[in-house]
Amino acid sequence: MTDTTEETPPDLLRGRDIRAFLFDLDGVLTPTAEVHMHAWARLFTPYLESHGAAPYVEQDYFDHIDGKPRFDGVRDLLASRGIELEPGTPDADPADDTVWGLGNRKNTVFNDTITEEGVAAYPASLAFLEAVIADGYEVAVVSSSKNAPAVLAAAGIADRFEIVVDGNVAAGLGLPGKPAPDTYIHAAKALGLTVLECAVVEDAVSGVQSGARGAFGLVIGVDRGVGRKVLQDAGADVVVEELDELIDAVARDTEQNDEITDAVNHKESK
Repeated sequence: MTDTTEETPPDLLRGRDIRAFLFDLDGVLTPTAEVHMHAWARLFTPYLESHGAAPYVEQDYFDHIDGKPRFDGVRDLLASRGIELEPGTPDADPADDTVWGLGNRKNTVFNDTITEEGVAAYPASLAFLEAVIADGYEVAVVSSSKNAPAVLAAAGIADRFEIVVDGNVAAGLGLPGKPAPDTYIHAAKALGLTVLECAVVEDAVSGVQSGARGAFGLVIGVDRGVGRKVLQDAGADVVVEELDELIDAVARDTEQNDEITDAVNHKESK
């Protein structure tokens, strides 16, 4: 199990009735956040240079893009440089000089990278996922990416999740993206649970803000470089470097599992 620089409270769930974990995908379950980061850099480095704007730097990803739907990320990054483009349409050609065109250009780079290099889940995150499933918790994925199903399949973990709320689902239902809490709330409802019964697991500031704004029962931040304090300030109840640090803190005993099963069966029989 990963060493932690700040001890995880053993009573993390005291006073909380957590029955499900809602996971972000990129940067939480899989290292695809890094692939996204490189794809965005490959898009914006030459683009901003050609427009005489301030150069693209890694911090731009965290400040303007991380965790947001693709369209919002492009729009917000361009706005930070005083650049305004026509929005275009979701099916815009990647060569189009529109917000959607740029977003689709980045998506082509991302998909090519996943196809060529593949992707594997973080070992510590996979261990945590398997542990909470074995303990009887419900699980779901809530991702801004429209590539979530492909990434889950490539990582070999698609079969763990019956509920996947991704960018396609959000667009189809007209749900605003993170930091709005709507996609997480939709996942909770799909599981038949309240927000107080769900824990949000996020690595992005916008995602942590989603959990906090939605008043979820627990918001877990995974620090992949954003910074512990930044995630805490955004609303995380606890911040870890790797999710396996929390396995013992969220473990249920056999009696608890029996109680949860009885409660679910009673609820379904009504």
